[in-house]
Amino acid sequence: MIYFDNSATTQSLPEVLDTYNKVSEKVWGNPSSLHNFGEQAFNLLEQSRKQIADLLHVHSDEIYFTSGGTEGDNWVIKGTAIAKREFGKHIITTSVEHAAVHNSMEQLKQLGYEITYLPVDKNGRVSIDDLKQAIRPDTILVSIMAINNEIGTIEPIQAAGELLKNYPKIHFHIDAVQGLAKGIQEMIFNDRVDFVAFSGHKFHAPRGTGFIYGRRGRRIAPLMNGGGQEKNQRSGTENLPGIAAMAKAVRLVLEKEPAAIKIELQIKQLIIDHISQFDKVVIFSKNDATFAPHILCFAIKGVRGETIVHAFEKYNIFISTTSACSSKSHDESGTLNAMNVPENIATSAVRISLGDQNTLEEAKQFIKVFDQLYEEFDKLS
Repeated sequence: MIYFDNSATTQSLPEVLDTYNKVSEKVWGNPSSLHNFGEQAFNLLEQSRKQIADLLHVHSDEIYFTSGGTEGDNWVIKGTAIAKREFGKHIITTSVEHAAVHNSMEQLKQLGYEITYLPVDKNGRVSIDDLKQAIRPDTILVSIMAINNEIGTIEPIQAAGELLKNYPKIHFHIDAVQGLAKGIQEMIFNDRVDFVAFSGHKFHAPRGTGFIYGRRGRRIAPLMNGGGQEKNQRSGTENLPGIAAMAKAVRLVLEKEPAAIKIELQIKQLIIDHISQFDKVVIFSKNDATFAPHILCFAIKGVRGETIVHAFEKYNIFISTTSACSSKSHDESGTLNAMNVPENIATSAVRISLGDQNTLEEAKQFIKVFDQLYEEFDKLS
């Protein structure tokens, strides 16, 4: 099997699963319990929190555990809307956000909030000038993704942070679900970013795990009310095995980061160099510092994306249409639509997303199969 769909989800590493199983078997107390068994669980919870914080060079009390990226994005966006509603109801985001952000914004719009969606250029990137012009006295939040999940564009979040230093009361949120261990930590954690959302299953942790970074002094309203866990910000008994396993996963992927980025770039370039020779291929992702190393989006004119996906699947090669979260609806890519890519090409788009377990040999096998399939598609058309 060749698995080129790592932006959809990743395989949990054996070491990570080992941690999950050991904690499940040996430290199954409730971290909120007063007895020693509960204290043991609490200590492991805080040890996991500190490990993630230290690895990301932030404070331990700035890490809050969630169930994943969708919850993190929802929490920051809606939590800000609730906490700051007396100061304004205007929010700025981009036209290429993941559904977790976009649909949260649309829900807030129904509740009377005004949402500005920034346009993007031909590379799916927002303009800082457009952001500056969109800011109003009643703006309470700016939400911009770090890496586009469909074509891999790295958004100008550092430049956005510099601009927002002039507006210290506006919350600045980053969806970094695709951004861990991709060489942009320094950019993500610039000194103006207030909230960042991460999802464990994107970096070899178990599904149902995630965390947000929330800068000291910045407050959002909780969405989960109950027993007061996570400093009264996110109630619910903590998923301790998952959290400990996620902390292990963060350490492992950051240790592998330099080598992983190097091989991902090589694989991506090898595939780009090959498929760019074909007349009906349109490539939307670049292989330079303005794009993530692991995402490659392309289309074969005249062939629908799901057809391409299933054709590769017959050879045990797994890729995806542009977003796993919406692929079964057969919709065109929201990002490509925002880039004004014609619908007949956007619906032909597919995504390769690489991980630290992929190899150049897999890329060569992909190319071999690509040639066979392209010939078949060409005959059919």
